[in-house]
Amino acid sequence: MRNARLIYNPTSGREEMKRRLADILDRLDGAGIEASCHATTGEGDATREAAEAVERGYDLVIAAGGDGTLNEVINGMAGKDNLPPLGIFPVGTTNDFARALGISKNWEEYCDLVIRNQTRAIDVGKANDRYFINIAGGGTLTELTYEVPSRLKTMIGQLAYYLKGIEKMVSLAPQELMIQANGHMPIHDEFMLFLIANSNSVGGFEKLAPGASIDDGLFDVIALRKCNLAEFVRVATLALRGEHVHDKKVVHFRTDYMEVVSPGQVQLNLDGEFGGVLPGTFRILPQHLRIFA
Repeated sequence: MRNARLIYNPTSGREEMKRRLADILDRLDGAGIEASCHATTGEGDATREAAEAVERGYDLVIAAGGDGTLNEVINGMAGKDNLPPLGIFPVGTTNDFARALGISKNWEEYCDLVIRNQTRAIDVGKANDRYFINIAGGGTLTELTYEVPSRLKTMIGQLAYYLKGIEKMVSLAPQELMIQANGHMPIHDEFMLFLIANSNSVGGFEKLAPGASIDDGLFDVIALRKCNLAEFVRVATLALRGEHVHDKKVVHFRTDYMEVVSPGQVQLNLDGEFGGVLPGTFRILPQHLRIFA
């Protein structure tokens, strides 16, 4: 009998986990996986629970929620030794990381994958003293993911991000950044945003970092130089096809370590959650965690 700790966000997506929980537990139990559950109650709760699950020696941990819930669980686990494998039920609004790994939203299929103990090793990013699994970034537009109220996301899903994005476009402004990365010349310029991607799926765009791989030991860095609204729309349109990386307004490179500083106040976004402010040091931890996938 394997024992599992299932940490779920009861408000993620359209509160789907509340409806599926009993069926999931029955299916796991029938295959010899005894799971105890914890419903998160606020910010940081999933991190505390995940850390405790590792310390108590659970055979596996399962995160059920969106990218924010997953980020909290990663932050509870990644700094520990002897990490158990992690399962992901993607029941959030965007589920970028789960989509990048091809994780099914069909709960029965994913339960069976966990039961078969089918895992793969993936890279984990570290930004200053915090961890991220999919994306780190900075700039005005990267703030919208944690500014959208959770109730609005529950009601209208992905549309909530688009509405907030339109609102942000009015105040879009460049920020001065100094970027230093392993294997590359320093860059000093004004940027609209920068993204440090660990996978190819970012913000609902599956080709924003088209060459990114979750287990290659490298970040894919995308930075958009100062531009006007028309130029921004052009680059965004190219991004739908993965062709933006060749645009003159876009900086694109790969690295395993980078530092970003700014004379201004630049907030960081880690997997869709507020991650502090610059300066930032970003390093990759190659194949640091096993995921059921």
